[in-house]
Amino acid sequence: MSGTRRDFLRQVGSVGGYRATYLTMQAMGLLSATAAAEPLMLQKGEGHGAKVAILGAGVAGLSAAYELGKAGYDCVVLEARDRVGGRNWSIRRGTRLEMNDGTRQVCEFDPEMYWNAGPARIPSAHQAVLGYCKELGVALEVEINTSRGARLYNPDANGGKPIEMRQAHNDVRGEISELLGKAVNRGALDEELTAEDKERMIAFLETYGDLTPDLVFKGSTRSGYTSLPDAGDQAGARRDPVPLKTLLDIDLWSAVLFEEGFDFQATMFQPVGGMDRIPAAFAKKLGPVVRLNSEVTAIKRRNNGVTVAYTDKRSGQRKAVEASYCIVTIPLRVLEAIDNDFSSTHRSAMRDIEYGNAVKIAWQSRRFWEIDDQIYGGISWVKGPTALVWYPSDRLFSPKGILLGGYATRADADVLGAKPLQEQIELSRAAIEGLHPGHSHELEKPMAITWSKVPYSLGIAARYKTDHDPNYAVLSEPDGPFYFAGEHLSHVGAWQEGAMLSARRAINVLDKHRRAQHA
Repeated sequence: MSGTRRDFLRQVGSVGGYRATYLTMQAMGLLSATAAAEPLMLQKGEGHGAKVAILGAGVAGLSAAYELGKAGYDCVVLEARDRVGGRNWSIRRGTRLEMNDGTRQVCEFDPEMYWNAGPARIPSAHQAVLGYCKELGVALEVEINTSRGARLYNPDANGGKPIEMRQAHNDVRGEISELLGKAVNRGALDEELTAEDKERMIAFLETYGDLTPDLVFKGSTRSGYTSLPDAGDQAGARRDPVPLKTLLDIDLWSAVLFEEGFDFQATMFQPVGGMDRIPAAFAKKLGPVVRLNSEVTAIKRRNNGVTVAYTDKRSGQRKAVEASYCIVTIPLRVLEAIDNDFSSTHRSAMRDIEYGNAVKIAWQSRRFWEIDDQIYGGISWVKGPTALVWYPSDRLFSPKGILLGGYATRADADVLGAKPLQEQIELSRAAIEGLHPGHSHELEKPMAITWSKVPYSLGIAARYKTDHDPNYAVLSEPDGPFYFAGEHLSHVGAWQEGAMLSARRAINVLDKHRRAQHA
């Protein structure tokens, strides 16, 4: 981009903000219309060396350090854990999972196996994450988020038998199409439809619901077969439709509609080899900028900058970093317990924001879902405390895989996470047995995580009380030399995209302040 264009965009940004700059870049043909990430407006190549302390080596902190480093800033990232990634955590053989209730687990998966205990999929609309994967060389593969071979299971409906997703989708479509067709023919919609509209609606319903010419749903091959088509005289036999009453009793319609949510629509992606390939790629680029096992103990103002005190957990030594700016990405539940001199307004906002919980339970197993049930990726849904079974998308057709046997969120996670670890595991085993009778004995080497009990996280995502919570606006603004970032400061929620976008915004504001100070 020429210097003239860059100067012009900076002027647009100073008047209309980042959104105005983004739209202007689209109009100038510098961004595709589908790009989601706000543009970075950092002034690069100056070699000014302004010091920035970044607290937390999750994807917000890492991406901020990466971009600031390219723009000439001198960054240091302090991370209390012995790894980067924060809630982006892929668990492998030998990983120790220690929670603050005293629970201790050591992963015993086979060497090639991994489990994404935190984020596990990337929507195609999340262009910041996908852009960094491309820039950093993180190989991606398709994450199969939905499969018509997956199942719905409510132990109290349909005689306790699961229903295949393809049958639930297509039988309910057929049943509703039949009801609507009858309503049209009886004149129930005469005030809404003209004669021509009615004729066209009937034609549509015949195709949409796979109805007979007299508008009756008698089943559809879309819903599957009792015997598959073969050679010779084996034409295949379609399934009888599940009665509408039974479909309504299954009480899992939010699960059926899950894939229609914007963030969950195909195509979705995952890094080859584990989600932690993303923070690992950032860490490789950043090198000694990232200091692990560095637990922050105090965050204070110093003249026109900051002093961050921390403990080196390996040596036990107390150390400090002085900087002109500080970007704070530590989860708020953890941050509020650290000695600080943030403004009373900012401290109050932090205390007022709650954090949601999540429980995940994983198993290693022979891939019976592929071999015996022809399910390749996707999610089966369970009416019960463990909520779902999520089939792996990696290494299809290999002998074994990691099966996610439970994923509860919010209040459901609090209830499940309060149960003893072994009880959680047995509830997951029972749900998988209901979905796949006769196979629960093949499950081995379980691991379970309750995110509200994970040190340095204490939850999976911020949960604001309203859509326009004033605390969000408070923390979105700097507090003197302190700038805040993380998934809790974006409208994308718990996704990694939100963390990265909030980091972009924070460093744009920081850079604008530095340039104004040195104008």
